[in-house]
Amino acid sequence: MFIVFVFATLIGTRLFAQDVTGTWQGTLKADKDLRQILVVTKDDGKLKASMYSIDQGAMALKASSVTQDGTTFKFAIDFIGGSFEGKLSEDGTTITGSWSQGPKPLPFVLARATKDTAWEIPAPPPPPKLMAADADPSFEVATIKPNDTGATSMQQLTINGRDFKTRASSLQDLIAFSYEVQAKQIVGAPDWISKDRFDIDAVPDVEGAPNPQQVRLMIRKLLTERFKLTFHRDKKELSAFVLTVGKAEKLTPTQMNGPLPGIGMRPATGGLTLMIRNGTVGDFTGFLQTLVLDRPVVDNTGLKGRFDFSVTFLPDDTQFNGHSPVGKLADGVEPAAGLTEALQQQLGLKMSAEKTPVEVLAIDHVEKPSAN
Repeated sequence: MFIVFVFATLIGTRLFAQDVTGTWQGTLKADKDLRQILVVTKDDGKLKASMYSIDQGAMALKASSVTQDGTTFKFAIDFIGGSFEGKLSEDGTTITGSWSQGPKPLPFVLARATKDTAWEIPAPPPPPKLMAADADPSFEVATIKPNDTGATSMQQLTINGRDFKTRASSLQDLIAFSYEVQAKQIVGAPDWISKDRFDIDAVPDVEGAPNPQQVRLMIRKLLTERFKLTFHRDKKELSAFVLTVGKAEKLTPTQMNGPLPGIGMRPATGGLTLMIRNGTVGDFTGFLQTLVLDRPVVDNTGLKGRFDFSVTFLPDDTQFNGHSPVGKLADGVEPAAGLTEALQQQLGLKMSAEKTPVEVLAIDHVEKPSAN
């Protein structure tokens, strides 16, 4: 009788431990403590999950995959390039494992939340007030300062509310971004436009969050006013990369609201990861041709809408103007695929090199920026 009772108790514990649905919470000790809430549900027998980093806002980060094999529980959030793997305790109250978001995993323990212990998920912020679509904005105030950090590429171009910033941007970077061209499409300019770097802080003269074209418009006006930029358009046959859809396109519709994309990079095992949030394919190709590749990128995918996706690759010597953000790989680290292969494998996009006529901007006049 005693043996039967113990056996039933163990069976009950094991069954309970296998049930991961519910609310879990834990503190991720990164540069600072970040409280995380994980809500796990089951729909038609399939596990789903959403994570909330409640010290960083209230946005629900939907897991792209959730799996359980016995006591091993895993989930991944492609949106932020993060993943978790842990083991359920026998009593089903904790999951002990590690969080990976870059080359160095962090210890992470999730505890099953109860009515008394559960943290509150903050209410999501209201959507941003948008700048009128027909607005013709300029920068009301703009400060331009030399950047002498030795940076070899633009470090930042952001607009947060009404605060516009660039860090270590060259005039070539700003022309390429605002006119949506690649550096080789800018001809007849003095050498300093790619070598001299600047920090810019500016405020639009119109309320509301601008859309991407309004951001570009404000930069164009700044270039005319402060750099005295004039040019004319021409055509030239150049080597270019052409982006098309491969056998199976794998882009995910965005989880975000707002008019502006988020584009960034982070270290990854064997290379680096480019992350696109709320971005179009045109935003992605624009980033590639401005900062990564050495020639124009033509978008022939025909894909519309905004997406969240990332791609991990190891840059070669032709990319990032010969200054790869990835240092020498440690012994035993498997190198990531090259960009072309990574695009095909991870996103289902094909990139091929071709010669094609493209528009160029022939610089007629430009000056170093006027004093603030």
